[in-house]
Amino acid sequence: MYSSSNHSNGYHPQHQHEDNRFGQTHSHSKDRVRRYTRGGATSTNSRSRDFRDSHGHAGPTSASALRVSDQHQKPATDFDMAYFHSYAHVGIHEEMIKDRVRTETYRMAIMQHQSAIAGKVVVDVGCGTGILSIFCAQAGAKRVYAVDASEIALQANEVVKANNLSDTVIVLHGRVEDVEIDEEVDVIISEWMGYMLLYESMLGSVITARDRWLKPGGLILPSNATLYMAPVTHSDRYSESIDFWRNVYGIDMSAMLPLAKQCAFEEPCVETITGENVLTWPHVVKHVDCYTITIHELESVTTRYKFKSMMRAPLHGFAFWFDVEFSGPAVSPSNNHTLSLLVDNNPIDGSQRKKRANPNEALVLSTAPEDPPTHWQQTMIYFYDPIEVEQDQLIEGSVTLSQSKENARFMNIHLEYASGGRAFVKESVMR
Repeated sequence: MYSSSNHSNGYHPQHQHEDNRFGQTHSHSKDRVRRYTRGGATSTNSRSRDFRDSHGHAGPTSASALRVSDQHQKPATDFDMAYFHSYAHVGIHEEMIKDRVRTETYRMAIMQHQSAIAGKVVVDVGCGTGILSIFCAQAGAKRVYAVDASEIALQANEVVKANNLSDTVIVLHGRVEDVEIDEEVDVIISEWMGYMLLYESMLGSVITARDRWLKPGGLILPSNATLYMAPVTHSDRYSESIDFWRNVYGIDMSAMLPLAKQCAFEEPCVETITGENVLTWPHVVKHVDCYTITIHELESVTTRYKFKSMMRAPLHGFAFWFDVEFSGPAVSPSNNHTLSLLVDNNPIDGSQRKKRANPNEALVLSTAPEDPPTHWQQTMIYFYDPIEVEQDQLIEGSVTLSQSKENARFMNIHLEYASGGRAFVKESVMR
């Protein structure tokens, strides 16, 4: 489905030589993130977050109220069309809706901000089946524009009609750049977050909607987001995927280890870990203020980190997770430079937990390992071989997340890390 690309993966020792069996270049044509199951890391029809602001065609249905845009500012690519097609499948929407942490938090956020929604105009960016649009209608919205480029918009329109909300919810089938809304809106709501928060770039759709339609002082839900990272130990995972090959029914199959490591750990893995796997306090990779962030900022994100291990353990890699906050513009930082006012920034132990302006009022949806699991789980970047670290040992380096030039929905990950006098580079692509 996607054209193949070449990229370098694995260890590239910088200070101390190590076996670099995986430093060679590999060619890939995968189009899914690796999700770990008890059977190992497998290709999955994952939650490929729909960038649902690109072109989609309305089929020959009887959706009389469905508005379809025929104008395009930028033609949709083959990647776009394949992407939207994947979101026409009901299974992806079922997975998201069944995530009660996700769906109930959004409903609570809508009701918590009912005074800002009742009697107002709302746009739902990437509406999917329309459930958030219906929540807004139930909260008293005057009008809701439900925008989606996937064919699922046709079903969303039927759902709206079945709930007698056609006078309130208007389904627009097309890109955010293309659809026409002939009025300013008071509220933007969207469930735009992908794996590792920024994977698949749907935040750009929210930015476009904000810049096209949002009134000054309008409300964006969620209002801000924070991506975290932390070093992790996960011996069980390594044992199941790698050590298994050392003795298979009494047969030494350790010759399989290089291939097993490549297949299990070459690409990012989406899986669930617990707080017990995390070796330090997390580090803030990126804080997103939905009121001010620009599309240009999403092209590349770089941060330097320094952790101090809280225990003696094998370091197997890094975990990434995020939270989003549903607050109004009054408590959102005016720009990303104010992040230092919102976090404890201790570069020695990596402690950067965001402080909230009013914890009793700011509703938070978290995908952290210590919080109830969501369908986002956590995103793991594993090393091919673990590094033994002692208590209080420093782990430092940098990470850069950048949009792939091949496809902006793909994410290039450049990870530099050093500990105990050894330094490495790992590069991978989240696709």
